[in-house]
Formats: sequence, C-alpha cells, structure tokens
Amino acid sequence: MNIYSEFHARIAAILKTIAASGRLPADLDLARFVVEPPRDPSHGDLAVNAAMVYAKEAKAHFANPRQLATELAAALAEDEDVAQAEVAGPGFLNIRLKPPVFGKILRAALIEGPRFGATPVEPRKINVEYVSANPTGPMHVGHGRGAVFGDALANLLAYVGHDVTREYYINDAGAQVDVLARSAYLRYREALGEEITIPEGLYPGDYLKPVGAALVAEYGRSLLDLPEREWMAPVRLAAIAGMMEMIRGDLAALKITHELFFSERSLTADGKDQVAAAIEDLGAKNLVYVGRLPAPKGQPSEDWEDREQTLFRSTAFGDDIDRPLTKSDGSYTYFASDIAYHKSKIDRGFEILIDIWGADHGGYVKRMQAAVAALSAGKAELDVKLCQLVKLMRGGEPVKMSKRAGDFVTLREVVDEVGADAVRFMMLFRKNDAVLEFDLARVIEQSKDNPVFYVQYAHARGRSVMRQALATFPGLDLSVPALAGADLSLLADEGEIRLIKLISQYPRVIEAAAQAHEPHRLAFYLHDLASDLHSHWTRGKDQPQLRFVNEESRDLTLARLALVAAITSILAAALAILGVKAPDEMR
Repeated sequence: MNIYSEFHARIAAILKTIAASGRLPADLDLARFVVEPPRDPSHGDLAVNAAMVYAKEAKAHFANPRQLATELAAALAEDEDVAQAEVAGPGFLNIRLKPPVFGKILRAALIEGPRFGATPVEPRKINVEYVSANPTGPMHVGHGRGAVFGDALANLLAYVGHDVTREYYINDAGAQVDVLARSAYLRYREALGEEITIPEGLYPGDYLKPVGAALVAEYGRSLLDLPEREWMAPVRLAAIAGMMEMIRGDLAALKITHELFFSERSLTADGKDQVAAAIEDLGAKNLVYVGRLPAPKGQPSEDWEDREQTLFRSTAFGDDIDRPLTKSDGSYTYFASDIAYHKSKIDRGFEILIDIWGADHGGYVKRMQAAVAALSAGKAELDVKLCQLVKLMRGGEPVKMSKRAGDFVTLREVVDEVGADAVRFMMLFRKNDAVLEFDLARVIEQSKDNPVFYVQYAHARGRSVMRQALATFPGLDLSVPALAGADLSLLADEGEIRLIKLISQYPRVIEAAAQAHEPHRLAFYLHDLASDLHSHWTRGKDQPQLRFVNEESRDLTLARLALVAAITSILAAALAILGVKAPDEMR
C-alpha cells in the first residue's frame, strides 16, 4: 500500500474532472505533480504541489494557483480518508488523514510482508555493469564502493520487478594487460629460484607470486628460453585468469556475484571485429567522418592529435566535441571498443543500460551517452553513475598502504577486518557522488555513532521484544493474521503514530530510489526508522505505560507488537536489498 501513489491517483482524477469541464487542458501531464511528506510534520500528512505545477495551464480559468488548490481541497474534503485539506502559501495543499488510514497502512505492511513497498512497475530489461576493474591486481576500497553500489542497485531494480542482468566488463585488451604479463613473467622466474627486481612501471605486489608458481607448474622452465613475443600470450592468459579468480573471490567475500563476465578481447576475437561493425553501423547513419579536431583549450587532451582521423559525430547528441575512433597507428581508441561493447548490450535487448564508474571517468559520460543514443536510435537509455573516492581511516588517521598490494589497501583486507555487512552498509550511507570517509574503528563500534550497528540492532531489538512478549504472555499468537487483526486504534501515542507515518513512507522511498537509481536513499531511510524505534523504546524506560509489552493489557500489547513486527519486517526486507544481514540477536 503506497498512500502517496494512491492519493496521487485520487488528485489526478480530480484534475481530470476539472479538465473535462474545460478549465484545464485535456492533455494535462498528470505525472508532473508530487504527493510527498511535508517538510514540517505539523503541516499534516501529505503535501501536494499540483496547483503550483499547473499554474501556467490554469491561468486562463483560475486567477491564481491558490484558487485551483482551493477547488482541489474542496473535492478532497469529500474523501473518506481525509480529515482536512487546507491551502497553504501561494497554492500548496496540505492533507491530514483520518486515524483509521494509519491502521490500514500498518495492516498492509504486515500482510504484504517483504513485498510491502514493491509498487508494481512496467518491467524493463536492464543491464547493470559494475566493478569492471582492470584485471591487473586485487580490488581496492574504491572498487568496493562501485561494487556495493552496483549490486544494491541491481537488487533494488529486481525487487520492484525489472529484468536485471549484473555484468562485469573485463578490460583484458590493451597495454595494461601486457604490463601485467611482464610482471607475472618476473614472478615466474622468481618461482624458479631467480633473484628478481621489479622495475618501475611494472606491478610490484606480492599477489602475482601465485601466478608465477602456477606458470612453473604448467610450463616448468620451458618459457625461459622463449622471446617475449612467444611467451607473452600464454603468460598473459594465465595472469588474467589468476587475477579474475582473485577478483571473483574478493567479490564473493562482499556477497557479490555477476551473471555475466564480458571480455573486451572477445570484441575482436574469432575472426569477428565487432568494433569495426559498430563503426560501420554509425557510418551508415552518417555519424562517422574523417576530419581534423581543433586544438583543445587549456588542459591538453589525450584524444587530440594534430592530424586527420576517423571521428564520431558525438556533437550531434550533445557532446562538446566529436570523438576519435582510431589512433595514429591505426588501432582503435578505447572509446571505439566501448562503443562496440555497448552495442552488444543493445543487441542483447537491454532497454536501460546503467554503468557504474569511478569519478575520474566523469569526462567520458557525454560521449558514451551520445554513442548509445546513436546506436539505438534513441530507444536505449544510458545512465552513468559516478562513485567518488573512499578515504580509508582508522580512528581519524589515514590507513597505511598494504604490503600485499604494494601501493594501496585491498578491499579484501578491509572486508576481513570489519565484515561484509559493515562495508556494504557504510558504502551506501553516503550519496555515490560524494567523497566517503570510511573509518575502520568506527564501523566496529557498538554504538549509535555506527550506522550499520544502529540499524541491525533495531532489528535485533524488535525480535527481542517478540521474545519478551511470549515470555510475558505464554501462548500469545504472533502470527501475521493475529497481529493484523489487533485493535490498532489503541496505538495513539505520538511516538507510535510517528513510527506508523514513517512506515507509510517506505513504499515511496523504494519507488523513488528505484526510479532515480539511488540505493543510498534506502540506507538513509533505514537509519531514520531505526532511530525512531530506538527513541520510542527509550521513552518506555522512563514511562512504563509506553512499553511495547504491557503486562496489564494483552490487547494493547498485541497492537504494539503489530507495530514492532511491521518495523522489523521492513528492516529485514530493506537490509536484504542492500545485501546486509538482519540479525535476530546481537552481542
């Protein structure tokens, strides 16, 4: 039950009636206005901006937005669920609901259980590509942020009913994997007993030692006598395989799996050049030409060369300049390969493509969106989400680099130290495009200053209340039908009403988070819900009559247990979307 979408539909129906009378356009876009919680709870339960949104369309028949809002208020006054509808300011509408509405919401939360909040959507085929770290070493904490964000977003989109594929793009072509192979070859020689020195420019971390040992196990000393051009291919394959096995293990520790791992090298393998095919596709649409780009102003650009080159007409789709598709040596640019990769997604039938990138790729977004728009003739949508840096701290001090990785702290080290739940929740407890400070000391504290503990403890506290109720009233029926059948009108305290109102917001939070591709909204909501639950529980310490288990009234206890059960159900369902456990007990 989504009270906000229900009232949106009711107000839309009123607007249609007004439009039928000729006082509003018949083709009024009824998706433009919103029904939301008022910023000030004293203003009521629902806030509506419809009169303000349609001020321009209404001015021929309404002197001002307040006049339209007044007519909406008069119609809503006849609604059986409305206690009061009043106009505020220049034309905003505030609605107060009758108390039985909150009982309906609470019953819906109990009966619908884990599906409460999953407002039906038109299913879309969505590809979420995330992590896609170069297979040149273990993942660092920054990779972990994109991994958690992408995984939680995929969970959220699947939860509301979309057909979601989780994908990892393996960047296994290009110069960086050749550097990886040379680094692995040194570890191969080391495994054969040689003293080695890792020169600058190669990967120094110890994580390549197992690859060296595996090469010895497979090839013995046979690679030593070969020139680089002959040992490069098998060493590169072995190194990439070793790195991807390690990356999959790192992701598994964080409870992340992908349905598909797509190899960049496959774009030009087996005699098929998918990059050339993508360029040809764009050429057929008159979007590829040979030309010369003007010199960039200010900072030099790696894309610019003072020569004629093959260019994609990305300016036709809102990009700043057209983009090169080939380098001076005739090889493809990274952008050309990325075009072919995204064409493969479109060819596989995906309607919405979501890419999770690091913030350092921000300048790449417009050109990629231009390419997707061109390839799909505007039928596919690309949404790129950028994840900002993670500053790893311990007690307020920066954490030192890892010996294992050589120049950064690995994600696996962090997960092993604080646990997957802490990493996942904290990675989502800040908007993805804001820098995140992750303090290893803070996330293992058992205090309200630790958000993940605070939310998990709320669920454990709710389950504890249920156990206490059974101890107080042996044989008490705590089934969903029994709780839903309780006299919920007994929930009259301001703290109880505030909790029910927060429950009523959950479907709206889910809907908005899914539409905006912002799973952090769910983490914020959970913290608010946990905070209100803890606050109300604390009030009961000083005021025994407010305690969830009232020894003098079985009926009042049952009503309050219905509230607790709904809250714990939401906490468990939402934490599951974020990939975090909801424990029944915490020590």
